[in-house]
Amino acid sequence: MSTISPMHTVTVRDRARNIEHTFQVPEDRYILHTAENNGKELPFSCRNGACTTCAVRVLSGEIYQPEAIGLSPELRQKGYALLCVSYARSDLVVETQDEDEVYELQFGRFFAKGKVRAGLPLDED
Repeated sequence: MSTISPMHTVTVRDRARNIEHTFQVPEDRYILHTAENNGKELPFSCRNGACTTCAVRVLSGEIYQPEAIGLSPELRQKGYALLCVSYARSDLVVETQDEDEVYELQFGRFFAKGKVRAGLPLDED
């Protein structure tokens, strides 16, 4: 006897293309995979939660993303998620993010120390 997973309505606002997608997602399926199965074109790259191409900001609802290794705990707490490894836990409204913006939020502090010269630490001249 199989059980039917609860369904949630997910709305993705694609900022880059000024398009809004709305579709139903079973609670036990990745949001990106379900979107693709419904003919929705969303940004993605690695499909395994390691990059930030499919990053979104959760505007409303609850999302579960235990495999999102590409996002720091701090960004997750600020409402960012990776659709390729995220599950809807309620109806959701999310907005796509610019990959470079998310990358900068996450890693910018590590690269904001100036030029790196071969053989020298960052803080030496």
